[in-house]
Amino acid sequence: MFYYLLKYVLLGPLLRLVFRPRIEGLPHVPADGPAIVAGNHLSFSDHFLMPAILKRRITFLAKAEYFTGPGIKGRLTAAFFRSAGQIPVDRSGKDAGQAAIREGLGVLRKGELLGIYPEGTRSHDGRLYRGKVGVAVMALKAQVPVVPCAMIGTFEAQPPGRTIPRVRPVTIRFGKPLDFSRYAGLEDDKTVLRAVTDEIMYAILSLSGQEYVDRYAAVVKAEEAGAAGEKTARFPRMPLG
Repeated sequence: MFYYLLKYVLLGPLLRLVFRPRIEGLPHVPADGPAIVAGNHLSFSDHFLMPAILKRRITFLAKAEYFTGPGIKGRLTAAFFRSAGQIPVDRSGKDAGQAAIREGLGVLRKGELLGIYPEGTRSHDGRLYRGKVGVAVMALKAQVPVVPCAMIGTFEAQPPGRTIPRVRPVTIRFGKPLDFSRYAGLEDDKTVLRAVTDEIMYAILSLSGQEYVDRYAAVVKAEEAGAAGEKTARFPRMPLG
């Protein structure tokens, strides 16, 4: 109930006013039945913009940190994400991927829409990064179509680290559903999973027009953070005055 209150009364109208989203290809999203919507992830706002414009309810797999913050603010944030249809997924540990797959398959078995960001994390520089194969596993196991989606302009509106988004228009573009029924029964074949994932990422890339990096975003982030830390250690800022 609160999901639709957010969508139609509290948050949806505000998001439409701030971002003035242009919607393209919405008929590609199935009107009923299970399906995966796989998109790029450029901004914190992505979590709310897509649900605001879709006619159907969509459930996203969200990082568990959104649900475990301390104090009153943490509890309010967790309650908000749950009310908005987000499912917490612990991304740490060797079983993190399997936990996400179980949660996602549960949503699909109920005949619902599942939202996934195959990159696994927000892009820190606006580029599109290599997709993780979990989306392929779920598509093949559940035997559902995958609708590619591109968020365009949300990085400029609210890049990482910016709390209040800039007022500017964005585009949300959906592509034709991808059918992977030809790979039925091959969800344990690593070569097939990589091929399916790469096909999904190529479809997203074709819609978004981003620069593509054939590496995992989390790895690149960690390397850049490490390099920045090393530079700070070698050349510490000197106090002024």
